[in-house]
Amino acid sequence: MKTFPSSTKSAPFRIALGLSALLAAGLGGPAHAAPQISAQSIIVNPVQTTVDVKVWTDRDSSGTRTPSYAPGERIRLYASVSQDAYVYLFNVDPNGQVDLILPNKYQGGANFLKAGAVKVFPAAGDPFTFDIAAPYGVNKVLALASKTALNLDQIATFKSGQNSFADVNVKGQQGLAQALSIVVTPVPQNTWDSATAFYQVVARASAAVPVLPVQPGSPWGNARKWQTVVAAPSDLRALHDSYAARLKAEGYVQTKLKIKKNEIESEYRRGNDEAELEVKRKDKGVEIKLERD
Repeated sequence: MKTFPSSTKSAPFRIALGLSALLAAGLGGPAHAAPQISAQSIIVNPVQTTVDVKVWTDRDSSGTRTPSYAPGERIRLYASVSQDAYVYLFNVDPNGQVDLILPNKYQGGANFLKAGAVKVFPAAGDPFTFDIAAPYGVNKVLALASKTALNLDQIATFKSGQNSFADVNVKGQQGLAQALSIVVTPVPQNTWDSATAFYQVVARASAAVPVLPVQPGSPWGNARKWQTVVAAPSDLRALHDSYAARLKAEGYVQTKLKIKKNEIESEYRRGNDEAELEVKRKDKGVEIKLERD
């Protein structure tokens, strides 16, 4: 999911936090016992809390299922709390990219919620949408609620300029959970809570995107150089990813991805073997090229 207006792109992630010393520093008393991180890399409060936060998507009000969205579709997220609290909302995509959805600098970006109220993101009147985009796979939405405001300076930074969403300095579910465990350690343990919701990004069904054979090695067999031209789809990324999936089925790991307006190039490695995939709009179609060393 891209959580930005059309002219603003999310920032890349730069650092991982060193955690053990910081965690140890906050364990001085019973009210500051360490939070737990589940096997699913979710921060969990091990004691009963007076704050109950819930988060869900517009296609699953229960918050217990994993609804599907295709690139180009829009998603709305909802959150509620049982007591007045500050709510922090994160999205983690299948590649480990973390976006801080709430708070943000738009008019609906204030993150203080009243007890029993339901807030939707984006809010009515906000000049942006949450547009679904690749990578394909399961996304996790993490909500963290606290009776007192939390200091996220080591996780996210708001910079001056047009970007009204923060730059996030951690990557992956585990990195986010560990960083947040540091953030909540100083506050009384019964005053914060967390919740998660999931959704998956799936390829849009389209006759213009070829369905490739499932057996490994196809459609190029053992050829070191291969190319074809197909009808131009509306979603060039989905077309690229359908061919990239075949390389990954052969054991290749993607090492590089370059996306331009009408062209996507990616590189792969399998041991000492290398491969390059190019998907490029050409005339009224799309040319797909593969080279393997």
